[in-house]
Amino acid sequence: MAGSGAGPRRGCLRTYPALPVWVVEDHQDVLPFIYRAIGSKHLPGSHITFVHLDSHPDLLIPVNMPADTVYDKEALFSELSIENWIMPAVYAGHISQVVWLHPPWAQQISEGKHNFLIGKDISTTTIRVTGTDNYFLSDGLYVPADQLENQKPLNLHVILINPTEASDNCEENGEVVSAKRLKLNTDETASTASASSSVAADLHYNTSTVKKKEVQNTSALNRRETLSECSASSSLRNSESPIRDVVKDVCQVLQKGDAYVLDIDLDFFSVKNPFKEMYTQTEYELLQELYSFKKPHRNATEEGLLDCVENRVHQLEDLEAAFADLCDSDDEETLQKWASYPGMKPLAQLVHSLKTRMESPDYEMVHQAGLTCDYVELPHHVSTEEEIEGLIKSIKVLLKDTPKPTLVTIARSSLDDYCPSEQVDIIQEKVLNLLGSVYGTLDVHLDYSSISSSL
Repeated sequence: MAGSGAGPRRGCLRTYPALPVWVVEDHQDVLPFIYRAIGSKHLPGSHITFVHLDSHPDLLIPVNMPADTVYDKEALFSELSIENWIMPAVYAGHISQVVWLHPPWAQQISEGKHNFLIGKDISTTTIRVTGTDNYFLSDGLYVPADQLENQKPLNLHVILINPTEASDNCEENGEVVSAKRLKLNTDETASTASASSSVAADLHYNTSTVKKKEVQNTSALNRRETLSECSASSSLRNSESPIRDVVKDVCQVLQKGDAYVLDIDLDFFSVKNPFKEMYTQTEYELLQELYSFKKPHRNATEEGLLDCVENRVHQLEDLEAAFADLCDSDDEETLQKWASYPGMKPLAQLVHSLKTRMESPDYEMVHQAGLTCDYVELPHHVSTEEEIEGLIKSIKVLLKDTPKPTLVTIARSSLDDYCPSEQVDIIQEKVLNLLGSVYGTLDVHLDYSSISSSL
């Protein structure tokens, strides 16, 4: 448990009559609803666990944003984008644990448990971390602990979720699905309002049979008992089933927090790399060459890590300046000037290729695409119906044996083409049905279409 102070904090929290589910388009737009729940005392101001199902970690940081921006909510929200909206809430002290549940095709952060600090860089006043995974190093976010003030610890758990095989049984009588081991190591053209409301209208749950599920335990004692029973059931009941190991691991993480938010990006179930459809294979390979990240040695010293980050920051600054210059003028003289820089030779071939296909290339977008080409490609896996259903089954088993979250946030991620637009409504309906079957009555808010529906 989080300690002796956890009980009073939990006991003072208000409860929702039905589980709120906020559905947005862009993922960073869920954060205001989380902050609203903190402000209304439904969530505590600290020690929140964030359970994040996504094909992307979303754990980067706005590179140039002053750290103190986190204390001005409106200013903060205006600075955020889809890849960097979680960590500012960690630095602000609200979130202390993140569980990233990822599908097999998403491998951006190494599996297991990562404990590191987040704080204000004393030299730049921006938010930085002591995390040494390539995910952070490649964005120039690492600094040593002695360079950080206002430090906050973050426990990050990266856990693989495999689809349940179609041949496995998922019975409603409580028997467990057989699924592959989920290991926790120690070391767009999106549909409009009418389609969205049809999703909500198709969900029918018997409120009389699920009424008891609406009540959330707020006392520390009841919370502890729920978690203990959860862990016990996961280890004793059908203990040979691998999914139970993950249930147990997630429950142990949840014990250390005061409340948790369940966050789901629909691209967890099926995902595209939109830049692969925007550029030719040759152009994409040139971007990869230009933006390639040189990893540090496996056992790099602090000095080696700092050199790695410094080189990376200079590389990205040069590329940003080059494409900003090309936005003003992409004549041959400007192009050759930048192509003569160390490591920038592929720039000339890339720009020539782009100009043969389009009258006026969007160089700012080209740079944004390049920033995703570092040490690993963005995940790209358009799932079959069977794969989507297999992931739904795996998540259902997990949620049935973990405590009820305080609220659920969902991102469609379809307008920017991360979740395939032809699949997003089907996936959303499946996810809402899943949540209803596990938690009972839902209070669903389809914010991307300004429609709110209680189920």
